[in-house]
Amino acid sequence: MRLSSLVFLVATMAAALAGCTYKGVPDPQVSARDAEWMAQIPPAQEEPRNARYIVDDPTGEAPGTIVIDTKERLLYLVQDGKKAIRYGVAVGDEAYGWTGTSRIARKAEWPNWNPPAEMKARWPHVHAMSGGPANPLGARALYLFEGNRDTLYRIHGTNEPEKIGQAVSSGCIRMRNIDVIDLYNRVALNTTVIVR
Repeated sequence: MRLSSLVFLVATMAAALAGCTYKGVPDPQVSARDAEWMAQIPPAQEEPRNARYIVDDPTGEAPGTIVIDTKERLLYLVQDGKKAIRYGVAVGDEAYGWTGTSRIARKAEWPNWNPPAEMKARWPHVHAMSGGPANPLGARALYLFEGNRDTLYRIHGTNEPEKIGQAVSSGCIRMRNIDVIDLYNRVALNTTVIVR
């Protein structure tokens, strides 16, 4: 009886998974510097939910648009054919979360970090840093502007990959470094970013 229950459970799970519309996305090519610096960041247990997948587009937005679902802690890059690439992200905690529409006005590899005055006032220990594995912006940063005004928010990598899937940042959207490299390679300046 026990074996038949197990067989039934496995068959049910296989049928359910067959109906899933998730498809993995291969890792992007990385430079020697990327590989060296990412290897210096302690690895984190990866949750399958936060992996990079092609999914049916739940956003209804135009292809090329980035949509961030802050409640689900997911970022979608809308594709043609009603598909999207879905990435797990960390978002702003309740006190620092934000919503709105912006655009990517700048892209940078292993960017320098210059925390804004408000952040320095909250946390006096933070200070400007050159790009590298210890830098909180990680491997890439996409700078979000409203019109010509810098929002001071970024989509960026992280040196704390264990926090992906949580609400922990000061409003920026954090991604695993391999994911932010993938996104960086796929989007152009002036890409629309919608944060919900």
